[in-house]
Amino acid sequence: MISLLHVEDDQDIREIAEMALDLYGKFEVTQCVDGFGALKTLETFVPDIFLLDMMMPNMTGVQLLEKLRQMPHLKDVPVVFMTARAQATEVKALIDCGAVGVIVKPFDPITLSDQLEKFYYDKRKA
Repeated sequence: MISLLHVEDDQDIREIAEMALDLYGKFEVTQCVDGFGALKTLETFVPDIFLLDMMMPNMTGVQLLEKLRQMPHLKDVPVVFMTARAQATEVKALIDCGAVGVIVKPFDPITLSDQLEKFYYDKRKA
């Protein structure tokens, strides 16, 4: 099982993602509603991969990523962003700041597990 920390402020998206990932049984999912909750959770939990919403109240996904990269035990954990802002320049900016991938909202629940698994294993090979 791959442990995943999903940080998303929209409850419907959290529920759909959790159901989709549970269905395929490859991921153990922990969820938080914002960056502050994620940082609190990370005091006792180290995931194998992050799935971060880009636009959240109080702290964006990029701001959370910057904080994660300052923590030595998390600096190499792959981060995937999920965002509705999917212009090529925006996707490139997320990759340039350290993400291994971007999933566009609305996402396909059927392919979510496979996408995340690919990002995870591609990062491990690198």
